[in-house]
Amino acid sequence: MKWRKNDMEQYVKAKEYIDTVIIPLIPFQMAKDQELSKDSFQNEALALFLTEMEKELSGRLLLTPNYHYIKSTNLEQEKGRLNLWIANIQEQPFNHIFFITFDPKWKKVERELDGSLIWLPGFPTKDLLSNDVLQMVRGQVTEISELIRSYW
Repeated sequence: MKWRKNDMEQYVKAKEYIDTVIIPLIPFQMAKDQELSKDSFQNEALALFLTEMEKELSGRLLLTPNYHYIKSTNLEQEKGRLNLWIANIQEQPFNHIFFITFDPKWKKVERELDGSLIWLPGFPTKDLLSNDVLQMVRGQVTEISELIRSYW
């Protein structure tokens, strides 16, 4: 389920079955021109990945809105803000909270987050609809889905 009206109406009716939340962690920056293309590509790639993940784990999974943060920010401050999101999410009966990101900096504060971090290595910056990229996404979706199922 995604963060949209129809899915949220379904969630309220079936929340006892939806025990897993995924929070996408998305860096944002406009300061470095040379990184704009790469950063925006990773945002698109993560959206594609999460769409496939939501299909794979339909009925047990809720995708929250993206958690955006300034790429150059101090993650010590961000982890506090992110843990506030989690405290709010825990008002619902979720047993498993996952964060998904391409940003390896989150690994440094992973243990201080009230959830499990899944770091994905970046995709090659190609056409997202190319067969190579789609195969890579589907392969990672299969692997990460198995990882999440192991928590159930």
